[in-house]
Amino acid sequence: MSTESAQPSRVRASDSEREQYASAVREAVGEGRLDLQEGDERLAAVYAAKYRDELRPSIADLPRPEPERPRWDGRPRLFRHVSFVAFIAVVLVTVWAATGWGFFWPVFPLAFLTLGLFRHAMWLRWRARWPESAGWSGRGRWDRAGWPDRRV
Repeated sequence: MSTESAQPSRVRASDSEREQYASAVREAVGEGRLDLQEGDERLAAVYAAKYRDELRPSIADLPRPEPERPRWDGRPRLFRHVSFVAFIAVVLVTVWAATGWGFFWPVFPLAFLTLGLFRHAMWLRWRARWPESAGWSGRGRWDRAGWPDRRV
């Protein structure tokens, strides 16, 4: 039996994880939740921690901050969509003028392209009002509760 299988696997803490926990401790000191001495002790424990589970006790009794949700700005995509529709409109009108047809047939494809453009703009407007239901999963460095990863 090897020594690796006898011990439970522990995950080492990275420098960025230590910095996340240290910033939480510094914020608690700044808010007056911890005095300077206790803040220094907890910061020393955070920076001395080798494993993730050694980081948790330093902030276990502190309130969890609300996560900042990233604001998704879809205006660049809408601008590309408008540019695409304008380019296609110029091409269709040029073809219509070059062929000399009397009936303005580009009205039909341009109507569908314009409807798609309005749909895109309305979707962006809806997403700006309801960002949490628009597909932001909350994954990343922070879990859904807005605190460093607690699964380990």
